[in-house]
Amino acid sequence: MKAPPHRFSRRGRRLIDASPRPCYLSEHFARAHQSWHPELRPDGYVSLCIAENKRMADRLVECLDAYRQVPSSVLGYDDMIGNLEFRRNLAAFMSRSFLGRDIDAERIVVLAGAGSVLEILFYVIADAGDGVLVPTPSYAGFWPDLELRDGLTIVPVQCRSNDDFRLTPALLDEAMASAKVPVRALLFTTPDNPLGRVYTREELLEILEWAEGRDLQVVFDEIYALSVFGDRAFVSAASLRQDLSERVHIVWAFSKDFGASGLRCGVLISDNDDVLRAVNELAYWSVCSGYTQYLLSQLVADREVVDDYIMRMQDDLKHVYERVTQRLEAMAIAYLPAEAGFFLICDLREHLDAPTWNAERRLWRRILDEANINLTPGEACRIAEPGFFRMCYAAESEAAVQVAIERLGRVLRRRP
Repeated sequence: MKAPPHRFSRRGRRLIDASPRPCYLSEHFARAHQSWHPELRPDGYVSLCIAENKRMADRLVECLDAYRQVPSSVLGYDDMIGNLEFRRNLAAFMSRSFLGRDIDAERIVVLAGAGSVLEILFYVIADAGDGVLVPTPSYAGFWPDLELRDGLTIVPVQCRSNDDFRLTPALLDEAMASAKVPVRALLFTTPDNPLGRVYTREELLEILEWAEGRDLQVVFDEIYALSVFGDRAFVSAASLRQDLSERVHIVWAFSKDFGASGLRCGVLISDNDDVLRAVNELAYWSVCSGYTQYLLSQLVADREVVDDYIMRMQDDLKHVYERVTQRLEAMAIAYLPAEAGFFLICDLREHLDAPTWNAERRLWRRILDEANINLTPGEACRIAEPGFFRMCYAAESEAAVQVAIERLGRVLRRRP
């Protein structure tokens, strides 16, 4: 007798049949073991698609190594939303370093990464089927963060290149009016990914007041708050008002500003007691490791060390950005200037064989196959028109990035 077929859930089957992982990430993981090396693999793979800053990794390990006397208390259960001493140290550090005002530790939640924070936060502020406004270009990961398990629908707010990708109340109105689902919230990234833009206080107030006028929840993703190297200072949403309203929430993490995505430590700030209570009920499934919390708590409380680290990191980002853009200009590769983050947008529209998404996919594939470098396609960032690509320049050595730009220039000069 033939054994019955393996029973599998519909949702499990959907993950297999239609993987949420974009093609550029699949290619990255397939090629990462053959990374460029000047002697061993001079034609090796160079990843310019992953938004990580590995340039300060050795310094961070050196800092954390000083806190190796770990107490046995980290081996047991603790508050699911984060050890209280850690949250107090975080509150002091974040308040003085970028929030612009003092935040109470009771307003802070710590979970296993910003992705977990976003997924759980949106689970409690919106219902399955609701819409969330996300200005584009955007971080590609918001779609799985919000849609995969929460069942939400992202409603893109399409900013366009002919207006310098500027977000306006008119564009927000247009997106909300055309939404096919009830819109519950706005998710806004500042500094911006992938544009690397720092917003002024006036721009942030305009966005906040627009959302408040429509009774929307507003989530400010400030995950690049300290990775600012331009002349314009970062302004946190926390500093816009004396107190956060019950509809405003801030997300931050150690993954970007500290180049520590592997430690999985994300932070939520909210003045909404109901939101905090509901998040606490779900936190068990996304608890940040006690060991991680202890190390990071010691780091942010060590003011002299952490301030020195941030200063060095910002100076390094400024210098590497200048060298990368100089090389892009030397290779006649157009790009959009940035002032934060560790990426920029390359404008490769003139190199498309047609002004279509299929043409962008062909160009991405040609760059990947001929140059063995991987850029983030604009389509993944939901850019409104084809031909833009995000280039991340801090996850590889400077020598690898320079080689990659030279390869890219050679491919672009060759017509298919």
